[in-house]
Formats: sequence, C-alpha cells, structure tokens
Amino acid sequence: MRLYIGCYRNDPKTVEAVLDAANGDPRLRLVIHGRDGPSTKADCLNRLYRGLEEDERRSGRTARMIVMHDAEDMVDPAALNLLDNEIGAAALVQLPVLPHPLPQSRWIASHYCEEFAEAHGKAMVVRDALGAGLPTAGVGCAIARSALVALDRKRKSDGPFASECLTEDYELGLGISALGGRSRFVRCRTTDGRLVATRACFPARLDWAVRQKARWVHGIAFQSWDRLGWGRHPADLWMRLRDRRGPMTALVLAMGYLLLFLATLGWLGRLAGLGTELPTSPAVTLLLGINVAGFFWRVAWRFAFTAREYGWLEGFRAVLRIPVTNVIAIMAGRRALTGYVASLWGRSPSWDKTSHTVHPAMQIGAETAR
Repeated sequence: MRLYIGCYRNDPKTVEAVLDAANGDPRLRLVIHGRDGPSTKADCLNRLYRGLEEDERRSGRTARMIVMHDAEDMVDPAALNLLDNEIGAAALVQLPVLPHPLPQSRWIASHYCEEFAEAHGKAMVVRDALGAGLPTAGVGCAIARSALVALDRKRKSDGPFASECLTEDYELGLGISALGGRSRFVRCRTTDGRLVATRACFPARLDWAVRQKARWVHGIAFQSWDRLGWGRHPADLWMRLRDRRGPMTALVLAMGYLLLFLATLGWLGRLAGLGTELPTSPAVTLLLGINVAGFFWRVAWRFAFTAREYGWLEGFRAVLRIPVTNVIAIMAGRRALTGYVASLWGRSPSWDKTSHTVHPAMQIGAETAR
C-alpha cells in the first residue's frame, strides 16, 4: 500500500503537518501541486495520478487499484481488505458513506444522516442490481488501474479526472460505466453488525451546507446534462433522470410551502370572518388524499432507513428534520441555478470548498470518553 497526499505549493503549513505525521514512513508519498491553491478536487487528483505514474515508472511495478478518500473522513478498518477482494471482478467498487450525527448540530449536520442512509441503503443498491452506472461518492471507492488508464486516454487532457467539473466523482463513475467497466456497490457488515462504510462529519452551519449542496446540484443536475447526456441503457436513462431532479424538486417544494402558507392565511381569515370557504371538488379531494398518503409513505421509509443505521431515536429526529432538509434543498437549488446561468454567460463556476471543523475520529473519541 502507498498513501498519496496532495498539498498546494502555497500551503507550507499543511506540507509541514503531513511530514510530521508521516514520521518517515516509506509508504507515504507527499505530492506537492505545481500551482497555487485552491483549485478543484479533480485538479489535485490528476496531480496525484501523475505522481503515481512516476513511481510506477521508477519501480517497474503497476498498482492494482486506486482508492480515493478525503482527509476529513475516517476509513473503516475493514475497507481495504473488502475493496481488494471485490476489485478483481469490477472496474469500480463503492462502499457506503455513513455520516456521523453531531450532537452540537442536530438540525443541520445531522440531516445528512437520513439522506445518505436512503441513498446508500436504497438508491445505490437498486442501481447496482439494475447494472446502471454508479456515481462514486469520491470517498470509499476503489478504481481498477486499467480503468483510470482508459479514462486518461479518452480525455486526452491533464488526467483521468475532470478538473473543470464541480462533481468529478459523479462523472468518474458514469465515465467508467460508459467505457464498459463493471461497477459494484458493496454493503457488507462485520460479525458484530457494523456497516463497513466511510464515516464522515458534514457541515454544521446552514450557509456551509447550502454551498456544498448547491455544488452537488450544479454539477450533477446542470453540468452533467451538458457533459454526459442521457445514456443509451434504459436503466441509465432513468437513473440520470432521477439524479437531475434536484432543481425541479426544489421548485416543487418551494411552491408547496408557499401554498401551505397561503392556505394557513386563508384559514385564519375565515376564522376572523373575512371570507367564506370555497367548496372542494372530488378530484381535488382525491389528489390531496394521494399526496398525504405519499407523504406518510416517504416519512415511514425515511424513519426506517435512518433507524436501521442509527437507532429509532435518530429515526424520529430524521422525520422532524424534514422541513429543515427541504429548506436547505430549496436554497441550494436556487444557488445552483443562478451559478449555472452565470456560467452560461462565461463566468467560471465556483468550487465553494466545504469547510470542515470536526473529524469523525475526534468526534467518536470524544463521545466514547463521555
């Protein structure tokens, strides 16, 4: 195993921290980017990839697989062995991401728990079963060396990762699928029932969460529309349609909350004797009934998927957080749309690097100590 850590040339403090942590371990490679930061994650990954190629030429040995992780996430102890076992039959292997609920941010940071519990407990499992392309999470994923070589040759650019894309991890997974590589999403538990997954702490502030999700919506719903098209396989077409529903979902949610607000005003006005209630047609009554049933159906599954990983208490919190989740989605959708429109007029899209203040290892350690 070799560990490649990328640093910018104008960030000497991080370079010093990496060297101190390495303590002379020969398995670690510090790769310093030849340009000032910050830039996109894909730009850094391409520099690391070239560093890997240099090592391979010098040693005469070729890597079997490349595993991607972010420095702010915690690698599962069983992850490397599991990825090593699975990569022989696939070009891409993705493990689940398990956000860590933060007691200091029950409403903002912890709302990622239910989103990933559903996405990586249901949606990705279905994609795997259908044989559709799997977008990677950018962490907890292994790529066969030959797949990156093929992507590099296809791009004919600065490397296999799309440095001009805001969601290079999404494009990476679908790009491997487009080249005919098989993708696997692997959910596996240890003997004590622990899910083998990448633990992560997500932004605890509203503005940070909105910026992060706006980048995801911009990259997945807008940029990929232009860059990747719709795919030919029916399963891929359906899944890409689902992936790109974010802006429409935000619009529908905004209209729904506006309607709820106006309906409440009308009800208060009738109580005050300022108007009379209009009769509701059977069709509207049926439609309302279907919507209410659909809402409770979604609530039940949100509770179930969250409770499976975090317990019933966090499952109930996930239900209570639904309005917060929806408001963040609305704000992120608006920000993504304005950013995309600006890019059409020639403005470069903003990377909006996510701020991280807590590492899951520190958080879990502190909670265990208490």
